[in-house]
Amino acid sequence: MATSGNKNINAKLVLLGDVGAGKSSLVLRFVKGQFVEFQESTIGAAFFSQTLAVNDATVKFEIWDTAGQERYHSLAPMYYRGAAAAIIVYDITNQASFDRAKKWVQELQAQGNPNMVMALAGNKSDMLDSRSVAAEDAQTYAQENGLFFMETSAKSAANVNDIFYEIAKRLPRVQPVQNTPGMVLDRPAERVPSTSCCS
Repeated sequence: MATSGNKNINAKLVLLGDVGAGKSSLVLRFVKGQFVEFQESTIGAAFFSQTLAVNDATVKFEIWDTAGQERYHSLAPMYYRGAAAAIIVYDITNQASFDRAKKWVQELQAQGNPNMVMALAGNKSDMLDSRSVAAEDAQTYAQENGLFFMETSAKSAANVNDIFYEIAKRLPRVQPVQNTPGMVLDRPAERVPSTSCCS
């Protein structure tokens, strides 16, 4: 969930997607500005944090980068439960990766936070010659399912910061709690004369 105080927002964000889609590469590019050509597969999940200044607020993302292997699928609800945002990542050169991303969207819609900000990221946009998923198809799917869509490239850094900034802008701002009238305690209590024996 996103929590707020003095225009500081802490937001749990989870990345979901098929193995090899580039989830870890996106996070490393966003958090550290790095790209590793041959990134090892994530085991379970990895945690990162990054702070952004957006409009009138400071957003601190607590980022959970989940493993894409099927054997770790049963662990995913631990990471997306209570998340304020999710990036569902697929590889634009792999149709099966896009199909798997759709399954993640369905799972989040059924079991995730109903107010979750969801983004669909078509990663590896630097490999246009090998494209197998049309950007128009992904855009249409995203619009039909209440997500926003961007094609990204962790390698070239295209749209990587943009997708995180867009999520930060879309996070609901928690309204400050108003002072509610309650009991007034500054009036001295009236003393009632007692007729009992022990006053």
